[in-house]
Amino acid sequence: MRSVIQRVSFAEVRVDGKITGKIRLGLLIFVGFEEGDGAEDIEWLSGKIVNLRIFDDEQGIMNRSVVDLNGDLLVVSQFTLHASTRKGNRPSYIRAAKPETAVLLYEKFLLQLETDLGKPVSAGIFGAMMKVSLLNDGPVTIVINTKNRE
Repeated sequence: MRSVIQRVSFAEVRVDGKITGKIRLGLLIFVGFEEGDGAEDIEWLSGKIVNLRIFDDEQGIMNRSVVDLNGDLLVVSQFTLHASTRKGNRPSYIRAAKPETAVLLYEKFLLQLETDLGKPVSAGIFGAMMKVSLLNDGPVTIVINTKNRE
């Protein structure tokens, strides 16, 4: 699994002009799945995301998590996170999980995030053409890959 996490003051996702997910203070999470991803990856990544200390404390130091702030999460599936640009100029997505596998992982990931966050999570619609709007706070953007746990 690969994810791009952005600390936001506001984010929303629209499908066909309709808002499917919207948050204020919290994290916008783009996530892509590859063949071989499973429950261990989902649990590890969810726990890492909700506990990331990337929000400022009273002294202006990044020392608080989204849980500490009672912040929100907005999750958007994005297979293009597995793009390989090694050869040529047209990205290859051969490492991305097939849609029938990825949608199940996406649904499990959303449930795990809700469990770890302790409240509902907003989301886009898997496989849909989405329009994402956000106000990145900081900016703070973090990339996490479960294969190297970095």
